[in-house]
Amino acid sequence: MGSSQMNKLVWMLHLLVAATCFMHTCVEGEPQVPCFFIFGDSLSDSGNNNNLPTLAKFNYLPYGIDFPSGPTGRPTNGRHAPDFLSEFLGLPLIPPFANTIGSDILNGVNYASSSAGILVETGTRLGADISLGAQIQNHGVTVAAITSRLGSVEAAQSYLNKCLYYVNIGSNDYLNNYFLPAFYSSSQMYNLTQFADLLIGQYSQQLRALHEAGARKLALVGLGLLGSSSIFNEKQKVMVDQLNSEFSGGASFIMVNSTAIFSLNPEFQGFKVRDKSCCLTVLTTGLCLANSPPCENRKDYVFFDGFHPTEAVDAIFAMSAYNASNTAYAYPKNINTLLSSSP
Repeated sequence: MGSSQMNKLVWMLHLLVAATCFMHTCVEGEPQVPCFFIFGDSLSDSGNNNNLPTLAKFNYLPYGIDFPSGPTGRPTNGRHAPDFLSEFLGLPLIPPFANTIGSDILNGVNYASSSAGILVETGTRLGADISLGAQIQNHGVTVAAITSRLGSVEAAQSYLNKCLYYVNIGSNDYLNNYFLPAFYSSSQMYNLTQFADLLIGQYSQQLRALHEAGARKLALVGLGLLGSSSIFNEKQKVMVDQLNSEFSGGASFIMVNSTAIFSLNPEFQGFKVRDKSCCLTVLTTGLCLANSPPCENRKDYVFFDGFHPTEAVDAIFAMSAYNASNTAYAYPKNINTLLSSSP
């Protein structure tokens, strides 16, 4: 068997495991962590933007065509990376903050908002979104509710300290801010290094706010393949080292390097179509044309629409973030090791 065939076989086995996890809990008995909190942009959104006045929403077909309940607000054909991570952790799919009424918030909450960024103004040309700062405020509402359920601040903090916090943010600060000089002045005010410093400075303060609220195990996702992402990613890696030093013994931060995973992971050789979207897209937004038929061979496509990956890509990404032995993919350790070790 050739190397390319072997890589494709491994890729298919990973997808089979992920599919099995979707039908049955991967972890027998207790989940690996009691709860999972998700922050970020469209790569993690599961419906928080559905009722917002914005173009950045995905609650219509063909989005969700492979999701059991149909369209949910996820910008892909089926599950996204946090869904797969939930399954690896032995947890149910985590509900969006917008739909937490009647949900068991003790399992976690998803606060991610499509088009959102580290900066408040990011993405607003498309309409309303929930910036990272606002997402952290929403988490404060959840923390208060958990405190009420568990009976004391101490009990709530002890509970939250054991949970996974996943943050995937920053892409829109470039795509829907810095790289759009007709709408935003940031590129006129800062060069790329200065802008990355601005983002990292604010991001580090937002992460400290999460730590103050009880977060102790934090997985931060770096930027994917877009212009100038290396500057931000390099500075984010330094930030991770600084935060681990600052909270030595009291918290652990890791960085998942999207660029390295997508560039170096041989499992991505299994995708035949890399340069066009699976669905018909609207020229001005890159989003799927409503109710248009998508491609049939979705497992062969990297992109579902003009920006967002297919479920098959997210499955590999999540597996790499969770179990990677290569520190180029997850630094200084992967998510599984993060959760298995003391801060």
